[in-house]
Amino acid sequence: MTAVAERLEQDGTEVGWVPVCPYDALVPDRGAAAIVDGDQVALFRTADGAVHAVGNRDPFSGANVLARGIVGGRGDVPTVASPMYKQAFDLRTGRCLDDAAVALPVWRTRVRDGLVEVLAPGRGRR
Repeated sequence: MTAVAERLEQDGTEVGWVPVCPYDALVPDRGAAAIVDGDQVALFRTADGAVHAVGNRDPFSGANVLARGIVGGRGDVPTVASPMYKQAFDLRTGRCLDDAAVALPVWRTRVRDGLVEVLAPGRGRR
């Protein structure tokens, strides 16, 4: 999927929200990759219906593979484990649960009129 950010909506509000894909196109507990404003983003719809967006690049291997990671959880924390070396990342914060010094970039998401939207980099990272 590829999306290009619009800088301003017609009414001048909510700058930077990028429509990425229909909500129903995201399979629960599976990932999908998208390019948002030039960055690779891994999108996840968890079993509870929440949508998360993190950087697709695995910081340990350097490969853009996190969208193909293993979705799960540690307690109440939704996670994705890298398909390369299996480090787990908190989908809400990007924090690596196996190495506190490492984190993924995280983008805000919302579902609007059935479409998943991501707040473009530089404007929406948590």
